[in-house]
Amino acid sequence: MKLSKKFLNDYLEISKKDFHDIAEKMVFLGNEYEQVKPLSPAKGLIVGEVLACEKHPESKKLSICKVDTGSETLQIVCGAPNVVAKQKVIVAPVGSELNENFKIKKVKLAGYSSEGMICSLAELGFDKKYLSPKDYEEIYVLPQTAKLGQDALTYLELDDQVIEFDLTTNRGDLLSMLGMAYEIGSLYNLPVQYPETDYQENKTKIEDNYSLDIKTENCPLYLAKLVEKVQIAESPRYIKNRLIASGIRPINNVVDISNYVMLETGQPIHFFDADKIKKLGVRMGKGEEFQTLDGLLREVNQDDIIITNNDQPIALAGVMGGLETEVTKDTKNVIIESAIFDPIKVRRTSKKTLRSEASLRFEKGIAKERTFLAIKRACYLLNKYAQGEVAQGMLKHDKLEIVDKTINLAVENVNKLLGITLKKEEITDVFDRLKLPYKKVSDKNYDFSILIPERRKDLNIEQDLIEEIGRVYDFNNIQGVLPIAPIKIGQREPKLTYIKKIRNFLADNLNETINYSLVSKEDIALFSNNKKAIKIKDPVSNERAFMRTNLMVSLYNTYNYNHARNIKDISIFEIGTVYYEKEEYLTDYHLAFLLNGKIIDSSWQNKNITVDFFVAKGMVENLLNYLGFSGRYQFKKSSKNNFHPGRFAKIFIDKKEVGYIGQISPRLVTDVYGVELNLDLLYELPVRAIKAKEPFKYPAIKKDVAFIVKNEITAQELTDLIRKKSNQILQEITIFDVYQIDDNKKSIGISLLFRDGSRTLNDQEVMALFNQIIENVKQKLDAEIRDQ
Repeated sequence: MKLSKKFLNDYLEISKKDFHDIAEKMVFLGNEYEQVKPLSPAKGLIVGEVLACEKHPESKKLSICKVDTGSETLQIVCGAPNVVAKQKVIVAPVGSELNENFKIKKVKLAGYSSEGMICSLAELGFDKKYLSPKDYEEIYVLPQTAKLGQDALTYLELDDQVIEFDLTTNRGDLLSMLGMAYEIGSLYNLPVQYPETDYQENKTKIEDNYSLDIKTENCPLYLAKLVEKVQIAESPRYIKNRLIASGIRPINNVVDISNYVMLETGQPIHFFDADKIKKLGVRMGKGEEFQTLDGLLREVNQDDIIITNNDQPIALAGVMGGLETEVTKDTKNVIIESAIFDPIKVRRTSKKTLRSEASLRFEKGIAKERTFLAIKRACYLLNKYAQGEVAQGMLKHDKLEIVDKTINLAVENVNKLLGITLKKEEITDVFDRLKLPYKKVSDKNYDFSILIPERRKDLNIEQDLIEEIGRVYDFNNIQGVLPIAPIKIGQREPKLTYIKKIRNFLADNLNETINYSLVSKEDIALFSNNKKAIKIKDPVSNERAFMRTNLMVSLYNTYNYNHARNIKDISIFEIGTVYYEKEEYLTDYHLAFLLNGKIIDSSWQNKNITVDFFVAKGMVENLLNYLGFSGRYQFKKSSKNNFHPGRFAKIFIDKKEVGYIGQISPRLVTDVYGVELNLDLLYELPVRAIKAKEPFKYPAIKKDVAFIVKNEITAQELTDLIRKKSNQILQEITIFDVYQIDDNKKSIGISLLFRDGSRTLNDQEVMALFNQIIENVKQKLDAEIRDQ
């Protein structure tokens, strides 16, 4: 949104305010800006008069001019074809600037001294799209009323400044001068001045020659007025300047008025050539084609709202007019359209045709009062600047019921949410500044009842109003204080703290990623988890058509992106939300990590180790131990789509499934391992109190053994069996080696740690238990002892 200071000043008295200061203050209202710049970068230009003009003796294209600036007479060599004596012109004397890189100097041209420059409009620094070929080829001739020596930009009302705002999507009300006037007016507590709309009507009645037929509920409000005998001409300079400052190219007085009213009110309007209209209508498309203003033949379907004449398409509602009924230099009578169309329908149509200034405003929603204001304002301006005669009556279709929207507000809630202490008088001052009608009430639950104007479609709940109070009161005035939160003994840490703890733990070894929650249909099927995916109704593209049901697909795509760029040793994790549908829309908070190549083992001399299933499993165990689940988790062999059938397991804590671990199928990638855990489930599981143990006083005895077992026997089954058949002196069981012997058998190396906290163990009792364990494994699992 481009905001002109002169344009805004028509509705809010800010002529003496510093525009840079306004831009900075708007930032603290939540409205960021990109830059503040002058409408024209030129400096030092003045009004002059050509006293004499003679052709250069050796050049047909050059003229030698004597120019009076009011204080001196300058000799200027000019190449414009239209320069003649007695013209008032724009003069750039020596020392003036056309832009920061072009300073005027005294030079010699074709043998003659030139003490300045006579300027065209193109030389004032405007973008090409705002200018005609004439503006480039010819100097700009000023009216004879221009006073010699005065600032030329001031005379032309080009001494303006423009702020380029980057507005948030919820503030559609700021896409108009009136909306900006309300917003900036709240900074200085200034009244908003509405534009003039009074006009006289002639004796013609619009209903005598035209009718209106609305055949769709997607157009709840449609207004049409007839203006006769308009004269197509150039717009007044101030209208052209304001359009240029707002980023719109001036065309002629009639077309410019339609754009001007849209910028003023935020209500897009459209002009039809009335002599080409008989029966106006609005309906949905039927698959027919018609030619739009850009000359393209466009097909409209049942999702497109169209304006019709005798049921034939003449415009895409809210997006673009048709070529058949456009206003031309020969137009004498116009019909003004001011309407409200379904925002979603307009959005979808604009996406496949053209995103215009009009469609942008329709998408945000239009206030009904502005629809009526805009059509009255257009009639006034056509009457004043196009000499049009406004006909009596109006074609009107009004099915738009406006229900007063009130929000109840409690002072206690304001202070609690903002963390400050405001008095009622300070809160009502904010309402007054924002021009929000309110009344004080005597109720135990709230203190104010606020009537929300229709223009503020972003205010819907009490928290919205509290935000308004905070930003107008100025967040800089809010003093930072430490939060006070009562904590009960035994109460678990907050969930955000829990998540942060996990993030910091993983960041020692892995790189964190943040990915889009929107994925493709193919992504959803890649690692499907039997959860129904949520489809986006109007996706930006097919690549972003579904909400992800797992994090693994996001990490998989990140891996492929980096691997394709020859990046090795990819070890990444993400903590984020997954989405699914189960009678209603639901979300879970997950953790996933993906490993490939080498990873630093921070637990032992920070050496690089090659990632395999057991490295990934060890990382899961370390995390679960860190979270307080030591001895409570199990890995059970299972299977999952697009994972290695023999290297995949589900993870259980207290017999409750909380996630999975596995190698991604070699058909997709090589040696890539993935883990995904449901953090919501982990957080809900009780963590047992940590018991302090006295350090062991007596030495331990360590025994190693390697069993040869069938391939289907897992290390988990082996360790579970050993633990089940041993006694309390067996303190630790550690897998130190897994060796594939052939297609049917493998070797699993186990280290057993024996210790008693009350005495020193002897070899005889340890060997007795050790041999008992070996015999039990041999018998139960049909295992053998590996000798080497």
